[in-house]
Amino acid sequence: MPSSVIKLPLKLRLLVVLFRFIVNHSRRQNGTVNRRLINLFDFKNPPSKTPRKGVVSSDNVIEASRDLWFRLYTPDTTVIGGGRLPVMVYFHGGGFVLSSPSSFAFDDWCRQLVRELRTAVVSVNYRLVPEHRFPTQYEDGFDALKFLDDNVDKLLVNVDPKLCFLAGDSAGGNLAHHVAVKAGEYEFSRLKLMGLIAIQPFFGGEERTESEIRNSGGPLLSLEDTDWYWKAFLPNGSDRDHPAANVFGPKSTVDISQVKYPATLILMAGLDILKDWQRKYYDGLKKAGKEVDLLQDPNAFHGSYVFEELPGSAFFVKGIQDFMQKHLNKENC
Repeated sequence: MPSSVIKLPLKLRLLVVLFRFIVNHSRRQNGTVNRRLINLFDFKNPPSKTPRKGVVSSDNVIEASRDLWFRLYTPDTTVIGGGRLPVMVYFHGGGFVLSSPSSFAFDDWCRQLVRELRTAVVSVNYRLVPEHRFPTQYEDGFDALKFLDDNVDKLLVNVDPKLCFLAGDSAGGNLAHHVAVKAGEYEFSRLKLMGLIAIQPFFGGEERTESEIRNSGGPLLSLEDTDWYWKAFLPNGSDRDHPAANVFGPKSTVDISQVKYPATLILMAGLDILKDWQRKYYDGLKKAGKEVDLLQDPNAFHGSYVFEELPGSAFFVKGIQDFMQKHLNKENC
């Protein structure tokens, strides 16, 4: 189905029009962005120490000098009762260029995950492109994990660090993968990575895939967008087969089969421009002997999961819930 026939409610159509305006008018051909314009339309939600829809949140600084911080979400304990919660360390999407944990779409999405999954969520604010290029985002993500490991008792009250899941959407899914690779070579003192949840992860390559051609004009992500994001993110002179983008491609530098890598859930959308690259990611993990599940909503498009009113959002949340519960049950056996 071409992206042009995707049907959206009026409110979402208006949001998509606003988003396209921001993206199209903030990117410059020289690889820079109009950050003032982006920030003007990047509507923020504040943290809430009093429960909002059953969820409380607070912002916590890791390193102020590089604007590295996270928003911690926990369910209202008066509603769910006691007990130790699993924790999801989450990396937001936006092509490595846009958004933060406080952006309204990601703040609402993380709150939805907390309510539905009965988990704590640590949503990490990493530095953005093009002001900070590869591998800054991977370093920020991994340093956030190490900070949590060192400070878990002070920061994550009622949270069990041995029940930790990495997660991310789009560019955040790419980031979660590379952080998981780094984590496989590191001995945490408290954290134990039980799984990785990659929601429509952002991977690519020089090859033009069928889904890139068929869904090239998606509502929230187009082929022009992906090309610009990769050019802004990757080192100067690199092409899209750089291992940051094409992790199982011809220039790959990591043998995943030799990495301690968590069980993985990949969530795909049938109308996503990135669908074929996500399938290649699934195939690469399988070939490397890793435990990996694949779940697809044939009627969803890239980014549609953040809109709670769309049926695909509940479908993805249920898939994440089943994946987490499966691995939590294994831990309790």
